[in-house]
Amino acid sequence: MSREYQMCSRCVMDTTAQEIDFDEQGVCNFCRDFDAHVARILSTTEEDLASRFRELVAEIKSKGKGQPYDSVVGLSGGTDSSYLCHLCADAGLRPLVVTVDTGWDSPESAENIRRLSSKLPFEFRTVTVDWEEMRDLQVAYYKAAVQNCEVPQDHVFLAILYEEAAKAKARSLLTGGNLATESILPASWSFNAADVRNLKAIHRRFGTKPLRRFQTLPFWKRYAYYPFIRGIREVRLLNFVPYNRSEAKRLLEREYGWQDYGPKHYESILTRFFQAYVLPTRFGIDKRRAHFSSLIVSGQMDRDEALQLLEAPPYPSEELLEEDMAHIAQKLDLSPEEWKEILALPPRAHTEFPSSQWLFSLKDTLVRRLGVRRRWWG
Repeated sequence: MSREYQMCSRCVMDTTAQEIDFDEQGVCNFCRDFDAHVARILSTTEEDLASRFRELVAEIKSKGKGQPYDSVVGLSGGTDSSYLCHLCADAGLRPLVVTVDTGWDSPESAENIRRLSSKLPFEFRTVTVDWEEMRDLQVAYYKAAVQNCEVPQDHVFLAILYEEAAKAKARSLLTGGNLATESILPASWSFNAADVRNLKAIHRRFGTKPLRRFQTLPFWKRYAYYPFIRGIREVRLLNFVPYNRSEAKRLLEREYGWQDYGPKHYESILTRFFQAYVLPTRFGIDKRRAHFSSLIVSGQMDRDEALQLLEAPPYPSEELLEEDMAHIAQKLDLSPEEWKEILALPPRAHTEFPSSQWLFSLKDTLVRRLGVRRRWWG
């Protein structure tokens, strides 16, 4: 059913998010959820936050005692993961820093990784995903015309990080996810990248090569084997510091000569194209609204500034769009005509393919009913 257009009076989320609703003051449910569940965490006093941070760092060091590394960090060259590496050095941690090469790094992100590796006292390792299988899977997703064509990259990234943590006998997997800049993202705008069954079903339908070397992370492995057998846990270290994205960028530029690549997640050429072109044109989704709204509610952006930025097209320039369009088609081994035909396909829902979402829903329900709480929030 169609609904009258409305935008939140506090952030910039609007009715393009199916699940949005508004109170009498016009404030959306995403803002209300932030106030109810996230604000109290971000408003923790600096003294208490510093105490929690020291406690967590001490535990990571203790669990890594006697091993070559006390943790594994995933580095994309983006703001969050780059600042996370800086934070690890500042805290005296000994991580193995892993970069997963899916073939889509922007020149800026590749240079950021190089500059960080030249200045930080860590071992840096690059794991390269089998390109032919990666290419085939990504083409399959675009042919499927589903809403989250980023699943192949997102899924293999975490699968490899867990695999590397297990090999290194590191019990802490540090990621750049954080509440300060990522508290708002509508479920209706995406799909669970952890759903291996859905991934394989889409590939069976539209792929042409068997996935023999592409690393996957099955449900049982992520939620049973790795945490309970290998003792590996994911830790969002940025939730234990007063994290401000703009300040983090300035520090990285000053200390490492880090280069800004533009809006959030644009460190990947394919991600930039997907978020700035495919989502708006095929699904009417502008993810900048979620990114800006997360910054607004956490006090890092003014709503008027966000509205002004939203007046500009999602793509930085028409010239860059044409350049990315041609580059991606060539890299995916498609003619410009084939690529345009694929991009013009009518959208499909992920649920048109076999899925394990019931299993994830069951897990979430059990966690709520059993009153399970993460020791380290975030």
